[in-house]
Amino acid sequence: MPPVLIFLAFLLLLGAEEIIGGHEVKPHSRPYMAHVKFVKFNGNRSSCGGFLVRDYFVLTAAHCNGSSLYSSMTVTLGVHNIKAKEETQQIIPVEKAIPHPAFNSAAHTSDIMILKLKSKAKRTKAVRPIKLPRNNARLKPGEVCSVAGWGKTSINATERSAILLEAQLIIQDDQKCKKSFHRYSKTTQICAGDPKKIQAPYKGDSGGPLVCNNKAYGVLAYGKNRTISSGVFTKVVYFLPWISRNMKLL
Repeated sequence: MPPVLIFLAFLLLLGAEEIIGGHEVKPHSRPYMAHVKFVKFNGNRSSCGGFLVRDYFVLTAAHCNGSSLYSSMTVTLGVHNIKAKEETQQIIPVEKAIPHPAFNSAAHTSDIMILKLKSKAKRTKAVRPIKLPRNNARLKPGEVCSVAGWGKTSINATERSAILLEAQLIIQDDQKCKKSFHRYSKTTQICAGDPKKIQAPYKGDSGGPLVCNNKAYGVLAYGKNRTISSGVFTKVVYFLPWISRNMKLL
């Protein structure tokens, strides 16, 4: 295996929660992006990515769920630099977190969660929901999509990126994905990567959207892999009925 692929495989073994090899996006050009802060069950603070889909709702990964103290769970919208006090930022507490009932952290299945915000997001140039695909929408291998986040930019980094980074990923063939990820499900998941570049989601990016044709087709779940695929995403299309039903009930 060429050295560059060995290096990428090593990165992916560490987990899918950050952007490695990405580029800075134009500030606030991804107005749907959300920075989710929460307290883990062990009491440690952590964060994930997410994306605004309705004025009161954000989608993220179910494994980004924290303790039952939702008062300590917040979503920041309109943010480019998470360490700066930008006038565009809206920090909104989470009223309720709804992880999918079939979520299995060990198997990485049904890794999707709805966050109901305590107050309505104010739509601005820096804050705006992203559209979801239609029920019958499908992605074909070879299509180019993107993933963004505030994760670490290298395996040696001690801190996560302060600014929003993005990487381009190519939709992979389901059969190849199944060989790379033995628990991969073509029904409920999508895998994407780029074998020609060192670009991968890493620590801090979980929950971010896989954006294709300006719509959120996936939620970043994981990327542990011994090959060149960069990440596995929960397939939004499959979960549309569950998403719609729960947003109406909340």
